[in-house]
Amino acid sequence: MIIFSLILFLVGIFLVLTRRNAVVVLIGIELIFNAANLNFVFFANQDELNYGIYFALFIIAVTASETALGIAILLNLFKTHGTIQLDELNQSIE
Repeated sequence: MIIFSLILFLVGIFLVLTRRNAVVVLIGIELIFNAANLNFVFFANQDELNYGIYFALFIIAVTASETALGIAILLNLFKTHGTIQLDELNQSIE
């Protein structure tokens, strides 16, 4: 389970650092959060107190709000600049 979480985290980091499309970057951030959730749930099963499940539920709530806010920002950027490519947005904002 930890190896799968590590692979998921590394794929998320790869997507965030190498892609220029803002939607793919958001997907990479989601993968990073999901890797953290897997670790919290895995280690909560090893512990008697199960606090990791509460952290995972909190991360799910934060991720849902981050996704909604990120998509709203991307829609606004697309409406004003006509693109969601991060390098083109960086040039048009400057």
